Amino acid sequence: MKAQSLSRRDAVRAALLAWYDAQARTLAWRVSPADRRAGVRGDPYRVWLSEVMLQQTTVPHATPYFLSFTQRWPTVSDLAAVEDGDLMAAWAGLGYYARARNLLACARAVAGEHGGVFPDTEESLRALPGVGAYTAAAVAAIAFDRAANVVDGNVERVMARLFAVEAPMPDSKPELKALAGDLVTDDRPGDWAQALMDLGATVCKPKAPLCDRCPISTWCAAYKGGAPETYPRKTRKADRPRRFGVAYVLTRGDEVALVRRPPKGLLGGMLGLPTSDWRATSWSDAEAVEVAPVAGAWRDLGAVEHVFTHFSLTLRVFAAAKEGNGGASAGDFVWTPREGLGALPSVFLKAALAAERLL
Repeated sequence: MKAQSLSRRDAVRAALLAWYDAQARTLAWRVSPADRRAGVRGDPYRVWLSEVMLQQTTVPHATPYFLSFTQRWPTVSDLAAVEDGDLMAAWAGLGYYARARNLLACARAVAGEHGGVFPDTEESLRALPGVGAYTAAAVAAIAFDRAANVVDGNVERVMARLFAVEAPMPDSKPELKALAGDLVTDDRPGDWAQALMDLGATVCKPKAPLCDRCPISTWCAAYKGGAPETYPRKTRKADRPRRFGVAYVLTRGDEVALVRRPPKGLLGGMLGLPTSDWRATSWSDAEAVEVAPVAGAWRDLGAVEHVFTHFSLTLRVFAAAKEGNGGASAGDFVWTPREGLGALPSVFLKAALAAERLL
């Protein structure tokens, strides 16, 4: 790399790290810059757990889950010993339940194959179940101070603006990762990774960047160009497809019938309301009653809407009271008190709440 580029890199790093030392967010899983200078290192378990939780949600939403998890299961070995169903219930509301299954598989691998101690290199972390490139880099850098290139959406946005990358997302991802990698050194890699994340989350925001507060705006090509909010460039997203289904609220006194979903697939392993298939065409009343889990006087209570990452769902809600033993037997259901429905995945909780209001 040319001396001029090195000088620019070093200036950017110095400015951002100084800003981070003064402005670092206080997070439940984070070791502060001052504590890190005093020799304190992050717990790999807490770093890993927080990164998995944050992959599809925000810091405010993930924080109470993180605190609950670490109180119930303070070590990775404690988490490894939990029953699958208990973990799924604790995960409800964090989305992407495949991540919860991977979380448990990884915890059991660390506990069973590594004596409860996380490996400390990107390569060895990548070998753990469910640990991808980003999570491995984040744990290696933040927990073990390895010079790893940690690139999430915040970092991609900072790089796109800092270097005014014209190629649109997602095609520009390799270029953005390479640019971020050029800024990584052996000096404070954990703090550097978190400084970039904080900059993207609090200053270099997606729609309204606070350039007047940015410690590296002096070197930002997009800022100099006058339109930093237009980066990263994006291609038009395809319309999200819509699917249709029916949820069945079957009651027995104060209890509601739930079913355990198959272990694989969307919401795999979770307790939920019985449902029809989710398909591309809507369900008629006759079709909905025909595939109901038991015969009964089913009432149409309207529909709820839910948006998953890859499709939108219109879910009609039908309700009935359990009568006799026709159709599925009581043993085919997990009968749950109404007050216990709060742990349901949000799509089923919406349907249950809609039924509660109308029954």
